[in-house]
Amino acid sequence: MSKNEKAKAKKEQAVGKVKKTAGEAVGNERLTAEGRAEEAIGDARQAKEKIKDIGRH
Repeated sequence: MSKNEKAKAKKEQAVGKVKKTAGEAVGNERLTAEGRAEEAIGDARQAKEKIKDIGRH
């Protein structure tokens, strides 16, 4: 996994988790949904990079 893409995935996952948690804490459904979406994008990016790594070995 390229370091840049790995860092980007981790950042998206972390920011998404914070937004989701904050949204749930204050009852803001839009913020919760944004957090879930951002977290999912980070998960997908990480999975894509792992697949690329497997293909290189």
